[in-house]
Amino acid sequence: MEDLSFIAGLIGNIFSIFLLLSPIRTFSQIVKHKSTEEFESFPYVSMLLNSIMGFYYGVIKPGLYMLAIISGLGVLFQLIFVVLFLIHAPPKIRAKTAILVGVLNVGFPISVFLIIQYTMHEDLRIEVLGFIRAGISIVMFASPLVAVKRVVMTKSVEYMPFLLSFCFFTNGVAWTCYAILVEDLSIVASSGTGSVLGTLQLVVYAIYSKCETPSNNILDELDDGCQRKRLLNEDNQDV
Repeated sequence: MEDLSFIAGLIGNIFSIFLLLSPIRTFSQIVKHKSTEEFESFPYVSMLLNSIMGFYYGVIKPGLYMLAIISGLGVLFQLIFVVLFLIHAPPKIRAKTAILVGVLNVGFPISVFLIIQYTMHEDLRIEVLGFIRAGISIVMFASPLVAVKRVVMTKSVEYMPFLLSFCFFTNGVAWTCYAILVEDLSIVASSGTGSVLGTLQLVVYAIYSKCETPSNNILDELDDGCQRKRLLNEDNQDV
């Protein structure tokens, strides 16, 4: 059983690394243009929060070193992305992002740590933290549903890259298998939800990719799948 859980965790870590590295192309574009353009900061802030809570949970619960390792890497990568976003964002967006970082990436984790560390015994601490982390992960997995709505409305998959959807699906399946093997219900809940939502994205992609028409290559750089607001008003003016 330990060998199977190790293999499942290793596979989950591999797919998680692909997911963590997916914004690299976007941020190379941001650095090149010295502007965050229409990108939103929330996906990176939420992924950083998820990595922080995942690392803490992996450390305090025995046997979850695989989760601790990948979450630690996630903290490192997402912290770099958030800092780059803050550097290149316009003043108003920078201020908004700084507030999000202060509340979600600093205030919330510290509050959770202090509350569960000093008011709960070890078993309850692990259980509560596990389900807090599960809730955060479900929100992260659900974030691409905005893109699904856009795909259905526009009948175009240009705003929902296949690679990101595939990584969400495979990542969810791998970690669900791992969670079942190590008997962790909180990870089963979050990763299982991720698998379902990833399947939904792939089904939508398969349906609407048949309706796809050639694009203007403006969004070819968005392979990371982080959303860009559709500039409908400008498109209407061009027409």
